[in-house]
Amino acid sequence: MHTLHAFLAVLGVSTSLASAAAPVPTPPRPPTDPRSIVSPAMPQPAPAPVATLFSIPESWDAAATPDGRGLVYASDVSGRLNLWYVDTAGGTPRRLTTTDERNLGIAISPDSKTVVYTEDLGGAEMFDVHAVPLAGGASRNLTRTPEASETGAVFSRDGKQLAFARRPKTAPSADIVVLDLATGAEKTLTSETLPDRQWTAVGFSADGRAVYARRADIMGSAEDTLYRITIADGRAEPVISKPASPINPVSDVSPDERWLALSTETADGRKQAALFDVRAQELRLLAPGPWEQHSLRFSFDGKTLLFLDNIDGRSVVKRHDIASGTTDTLPLPAGMNTDYFGKLPAETPDGSILFPHQSGTEALAYWRHDSKSGESRPFLRMAESEVAKLPPTQIVTYPAKDGTLISAILWVPANARRDGSAAAVVIAHGGPTGQTEDRYDATAVALAARGYFVIATNPRGSTGYGRDFMRANLRDLGGGDLDDYVAGVKFLVDTGYVDAKRVGITGVSYGGYMTMIALGRAPDVFAAGVQVCGITNWTSMHERGSPALRAYQEGLIGHPVKDREVYERVSPLTYLDQYKAPLLVLQGDNDIRVPKFEAEQVVATLRGLGKTVDARYYPDEGHGLFKQENKIDGASLTIGWFDRHLRGMATD
Repeated sequence: MHTLHAFLAVLGVSTSLASAAAPVPTPPRPPTDPRSIVSPAMPQPAPAPVATLFSIPESWDAAATPDGRGLVYASDVSGRLNLWYVDTAGGTPRRLTTTDERNLGIAISPDSKTVVYTEDLGGAEMFDVHAVPLAGGASRNLTRTPEASETGAVFSRDGKQLAFARRPKTAPSADIVVLDLATGAEKTLTSETLPDRQWTAVGFSADGRAVYARRADIMGSAEDTLYRITIADGRAEPVISKPASPINPVSDVSPDERWLALSTETADGRKQAALFDVRAQELRLLAPGPWEQHSLRFSFDGKTLLFLDNIDGRSVVKRHDIASGTTDTLPLPAGMNTDYFGKLPAETPDGSILFPHQSGTEALAYWRHDSKSGESRPFLRMAESEVAKLPPTQIVTYPAKDGTLISAILWVPANARRDGSAAAVVIAHGGPTGQTEDRYDATAVALAARGYFVIATNPRGSTGYGRDFMRANLRDLGGGDLDDYVAGVKFLVDTGYVDAKRVGITGVSYGGYMTMIALGRAPDVFAAGVQVCGITNWTSMHERGSPALRAYQEGLIGHPVKDREVYERVSPLTYLDQYKAPLLVLQGDNDIRVPKFEAEQVVATLRGLGKTVDARYYPDEGHGLFKQENKIDGASLTIGWFDRHLRGMATD
């Protein structure tokens, strides 16, 4: 039966156990003709060594100094994700922290003298809040809570207080805490009782007597409300008395506290950038469109607001003038021009805009846009020179079996012959409520430079395409979304370049889960797999995983007792006996999101079944590989695995 399902999947017939349904609505766009994909003839040097590609620094977080003169960014240029500072006028970066641990969650004091950040310990995601002088000096731990994790710190406007979210290690939810920086005194303002609600600090009132904080449903479907919490007595009052939608994630409060920047959800499930007038209690959309939008931050004078359109995984940045109601599209380069945390792009006091830029084949750089001249130029590049000559990434769209339009990012190797001989690799993203964006991907670049076609699909369950699409895989994980990946394989084969028998799949977290269930439910579609910290068994995941993720998991597939049938149906463990393809497993020992047991479980079961499986465990990593030597090792193993099992190449 499973072989029949896989055979039908190759033909584009659904492998999902769910009944056929009407197409899920998504933004309108034309399907891509597979034959329009062209591998150009280009002079090609030998592929860059994996160590070279994975030594290109990454930057996961950054914030502009309030005076507009500099940028503080988290980068692994030293091999570890530490903090650095660079003048926006250019110059040599200066290191701010030196530690073996991850530094993220950057906030800078209003006087541009102090940087606050969070530091992990061994990948266990138990973050403490630290502070370091911007001018240089020793950092200090402000919280020292080994049994709790603090994230998302924001300064009061006078720089004397911090607000952040704290989640005890054994608790599912986080609450808001205010810290007096002079005395070290703390006050907890909220006491969350529901496991599926989380608090996030947004900012302080101008007088410093209240905190603005979001209380959100972790599934993004029931509530996202801004409260004004009085610090003295902890009284919390909703700022929006009559919301047009229950989903109103607020990203910023204007300097005069009159306006809220938010992304409201319209009746048809689209997130749209909006302003909320606190005095009049009125909402206004900024520039409605078919694609998902996100409000960012107000300018220093509060006269303008930056927001972006997420168009198929690429960001188009716009600036809205509040007084006139007009909106301009900024002439920034195509690709991704925003960071992961929504701190950039940001407007400086002189009206310039700082933003990150990258694409699937362009390494990250930080740019400055001059609003007067309209010119944009990089002031800090992560890669000094081009390390791989590849055609630019393409956004392709193809229909799933039920007619739903699915988008993907495609890396095309140069000089490929349209003779159906090329190997290909599918990259599955995490989440599942995430999105593969047109960001630099060293794994995809390394594979494409070695002749692989690489496709990163955004299947149903992904964000960026509306509420209905995001919720289309609930209680059907590894069903309809797997169909969308299989349809992507068919698209590759239909280009005329790719051999249907030489397609692999890889991914991290939910992408690791998708890799494992794809090998079991579509065993004739995928010829090899590499999974990183993926879920093998949703029941053991619920028992052993992070308390903070249990409510999210129940929102995806229900309760492990009441919905046992669903848990068994969507677990890769159920299908391991159907494996034909070899599987490589990469896993961090300290992973609290997907515990090491999930990796050990799939390895032991496959070995017991006589299947081909190998594993590498990393004692100093958590959820994913972040330390440079581990990234290089994991990438080398991944490429070697695909070379051996998809192309028959001997590897060391």
